[in-house]
Amino acid sequence: MAEPRALRWPIGLLFLASCTGQFGDLPANDDGEATAPLCASLEPGESPLRRMTRVEYDNTIFDLLGDDTRPARGFVPEEESLGFNNQAAALVVSPLLAEQYMTAAEGVAARAAGKLLGEAPACREAAAGAACRGEIAALIASLGKRAFRRPLAEDEIAELAALFDRGLGLGDTPDDASTGLSLVVQAMLQSPHFLYRVELGMPDPVEGDVVPLTSYEMASRLSYLLWGTMPDDALFAAAERGELGSAAEIEAQARRMLGDPRAREAVKNFHRQWLGLSKIDEIAAGGKDPKLYPEYRDELLPLFQTETEAFLDHAIFEEDASVSTLFTASYSMMNRELAELYGVEGGPKGEAFERVELDPSQRAGFLTHAGLLSLYAKPNRSSPVHRGRFVRQSLLCQIPPPPPDVVPEPPMVDPTKTTREQFSQHVSDPGCRSCHTLLDPIGFGFEHYDALGRWRDAENGIPVDASGELTQTDTDGPFDGAVELAHRLAESEQVRACVVKQWFRFGYGRAEQREDACSLAQATQAFEASRYNIRALLVALTQTDAFRYRREIHVSGAAEGAPEGEP
Repeated sequence: MAEPRALRWPIGLLFLASCTGQFGDLPANDDGEATAPLCASLEPGESPLRRMTRVEYDNTIFDLLGDDTRPARGFVPEEESLGFNNQAAALVVSPLLAEQYMTAAEGVAARAAGKLLGEAPACREAAAGAACRGEIAALIASLGKRAFRRPLAEDEIAELAALFDRGLGLGDTPDDASTGLSLVVQAMLQSPHFLYRVELGMPDPVEGDVVPLTSYEMASRLSYLLWGTMPDDALFAAAERGELGSAAEIEAQARRMLGDPRAREAVKNFHRQWLGLSKIDEIAAGGKDPKLYPEYRDELLPLFQTETEAFLDHAIFEEDASVSTLFTASYSMMNRELAELYGVEGGPKGEAFERVELDPSQRAGFLTHAGLLSLYAKPNRSSPVHRGRFVRQSLLCQIPPPPPDVVPEPPMVDPTKTTREQFSQHVSDPGCRSCHTLLDPIGFGFEHYDALGRWRDAENGIPVDASGELTQTDTDGPFDGAVELAHRLAESEQVRACVVKQWFRFGYGRAEQREDACSLAQATQAFEASRYNIRALLVALTQTDAFRYRREIHVSGAAEGAPEGEP
C-alpha cells in the first residue's frame, strides 16, 4: 500500500485518540504479534491538529539543527486546559506568537546557515553553478524530510530551491549561498508542516472511514509521545522501510525509546504538569510569613521541585516502579540542605541528591513531599482546602469548580486555634458545604505538615488532629494522617484509572470523550495486567488501535502530480 503524499497546507488534520494495549506480558496472537483487548469496532475518536508546545519546539530545534539557545522560552505561554499546556484546542496562534515564530526562525536560520553550507561545498565558490544546485536540492530534501517529519514532494523541493536562488542576490555578495540557505531554513521553520503534526493517514480505509497512519506519521506520534521531540534516525529509517505498521513493530520502537534519556525528560514534563511541580517556583511571589517560617527562603524552591522529580525518575526508571510505589515509598531523593529541612539525621553531606530513607510513619511517596505540601498551602498556614482539592482533582479525577456565585474566603488566622478548628466554618456555611465536605475531610489528613511541609505534632500548642475521611471513592472511610491516606490511594482502582486518564490527556493532547470509553477501558485493563507499572502504561499507550488509526480525511483539490492511488 502506497503512503500518501502530504498536502501543502494542514487542512483537516489530526492526532490520535485513545489508549489501550499492554506491556511486558502482552498477550500475543499465533504469529507472536502483541495484541490488545479488542472493541467491537475501531473507534479512534477525535484527532485534533496539534501544534508544538514551547518545550517541543526547543527540543525539535535542537535535534534538527543542534541549536541549544531554546528560543521558545521567550514565546507567549501556552494556555492550560485540564491541567496541561499541550491540549490541542487551547494551542491557538496569536499574532504575537506568529511574530515570535518569525523572529525565532530568523535567529536559528542565521546560526545554522554556516554549518549547513558545509554540506554543500560546491556552493562556496559558485553558488549559481550546476554543482551547487544539485547539492542544494539534496540538502533541502534531507533537511526538509527531518523538519517536516516526512519526505518532501518534488514541487516543495523546487519551491525551496527557488527561495535559495532569491537569497543569492540579498547577501553581501551576489553569490552568497549562506543567505539563500538562511531563507530556506526560515521557510521550513515557519511552515505548518514543521509547527504542526500533519497527519492524513493512508488512502485506503480498513473499516468504515478509519484509516491507518503512514509510517512517517507513526514515527512522529511515537517520538512526540515518548520524547517530546522529532523522530531520531532509527525511527526515520524504520518509517522509510515501512516497519511501523504492526503493533509489534511499534512496541519494539517504544521499548527502545524508553531507554533513551529523552524519555525521562518527557515523563518529567508530564509530572511537572500533572502534580503542579512547575508551579513550585511561584511560591516565591507570596513567600512564607517570615515570622512564622523564618527558615523559608526562595532558594529552597528549586530543591523542592528537584526532590519530587528525582524521586519519580528514580522510582520509574531505576526501580521500574508501580503506581503503588509512587504513593507509598518510604524514601526520597535529597541533598544536604533539603535533608536538614526535613530533620533527617545522617543524611547527605553534599549538594548532590541521594536516596534517603525516611520515617515511614511520617512520609509516604510524593504525597508527603515538602514541595507539594508547600505549594498547596498558604503563606501563613497549611491549607486543607488546597491539599484536599489536589487529591480530588489530580489523583481521583473528581471535583468540578466551585459555583460561579461563590467567592471562597478563608477564615482569619487565629493563633489560639488549629487550622482544623478555624476551617470548621466551611461545613456550617450552606454556600460552602457542598464542595468543602468533599475537600476538607481529605485535606485535614495533612495537618501534621506545616506550610513548609515539615512534620509537626502540635500547632499553636494544641495537638494536631490529622484524622480525615474519604467519601465518594472506591476506598471510602476514615483515615488517620497522610501516610494512611497515601496507602489507601495506592490501592484505589479509581486512582489507577485516573492515572490512565491523565496520561491520555497529556499524551493525546485532548480531553477524553464518549467515543473513548472503550479505549480508556482497554488502557486500564493493560495497566492492570502489568501490575500498574508506569513504563508498561507508556508502552500500552502506543499499542492501541486509536494510536495506529484515525478517521479518514476528505480533501478536495488533490496535489497535481501525486502518484496514482495517492491523494
